[in-house]
Amino acid sequence: MMTTMIRVVLPAHLRTLARVESEVRLDVPLDAEGRLTQRAILDALEARYPMLRGTIRDHVTQQRRSFLRFFACAEDLSLEPPDAPLPDAVASGAEPFFVVGAIAGG
Repeated sequence: MMTTMIRVVLPAHLRTLARVESEVRLDVPLDAEGRLTQRAILDALEARYPMLRGTIRDHVTQQRRSFLRFFACAEDLSLEPPDAPLPDAVASGAEPFFVVGAIAGG
């Protein structure tokens, strides 16, 4: 199975929980077509930092938590299917995959 080294930027509260200072570097497996997906990133992130399980995705449904968004290459990828390929710049490590805490209120 082929893998790629990628960069993930977490919001402050998840960095604190995972006990990391800045962006996280992960070795993530590519899918059968050699593509990087959100699912693969989140699976690798939760495997390396088990304390994050259930904080980004629901334990049962694996759906993104409501107050988190996913961004890469200045695009909101939050509503993309979890197995859709991510931009090549993320797969190459040139651009990070961002997990961003949404702002709510009025």
